[in-house]
Amino acid sequence: MDFVMLILRLTHIFTGVFWVGATLTMNFYFSPASGATGEAGQQVMHYLMTKARFSTVMTVAGILTVLAGYTMYWLDSNGFSSAWTHSGPGIGFGIGGAAGLFGLIFRVLANRNMTALSRLVAEIQGQPTHEKTQKLVSLQRKQARLNMLNTWALIIAVLFMATARYLVF
Repeated sequence: MDFVMLILRLTHIFTGVFWVGATLTMNFYFSPASGATGEAGQQVMHYLMTKARFSTVMTVAGILTVLAGYTMYWLDSNGFSSAWTHSGPGIGFGIGGAAGLFGLIFRVLANRNMTALSRLVAEIQGQPTHEKTQKLVSLQRKQARLNMLNTWALIIAVLFMATARYLVF
């Protein structure tokens, strides 16, 4: 096996496993637990997002995963010009890659929203005004939507990446 392809594949798999695993764990376990435990849960989430830079680490893992996957696809398809791109595996990996790219886009948008949410929470001293409460609820809903879009995009990416070589069209 070509050394470059081996490095790309290992990078793609390991960073992808971390990215998807962290996303699923965050959205199906940490976030609900944080909401259920009130102030203590919010403090844990705040620490994860600010001090531990969890969101940044997930984004970097996503970028590495997408870049390594894109490069492997480009190499396997001879610069997107071979008949392989129209085969079952070529289409499957292409759909999986597109879903992964959407997942990354949703992750970046969620990071931006989380930054705005953190700023707003820091601004609120004591009892929030009606306007700030509405803004807070709006940002929280947007965050939940972006997190679910990110999660489902990554689930689709994993499904296609895991099965693409077996697809026959």
